[in-house]
Amino acid sequence: MAIEKATAGYTFPYLYDEDQQAAIAFGAACTPDFFLFDRDLKLYYRGQLDDSRPNSGIPVTGRDLRHAAESMLRGDPPPAVQKPSMGCNIKWRPGSEPAYYRQAGGVAQAK
Repeated sequence: MAIEKATAGYTFPYLYDEDQQAAIAFGAACTPDFFLFDRDLKLYYRGQLDDSRPNSGIPVTGRDLRHAAESMLRGDPPPAVQKPSMGCNIKWRPGSEPAYYRQAGGVAQAK
């Protein structure tokens, strides 16, 4: 993970969720799955980083998450449109799949 962080140039905390409890607690469905909380730890935004996708030709800008963060800092209400993240589904350890995953027949559904 240290090599990945250095290679990718991450400037943010990078979590290895070994027991998958963080993913379960947040109701995560895929990677990356973005959660933005306000100062009262109330979920303000959950959604995609931007419209980019691998091999789509759309540049990575962070537009959606950045817009949400700027809106939150201004004291605006949460964005009305919050597009879900799209990515690889989380590979759950056998027997530790969260209820929201099992109830969806093995397909993670956002809480």
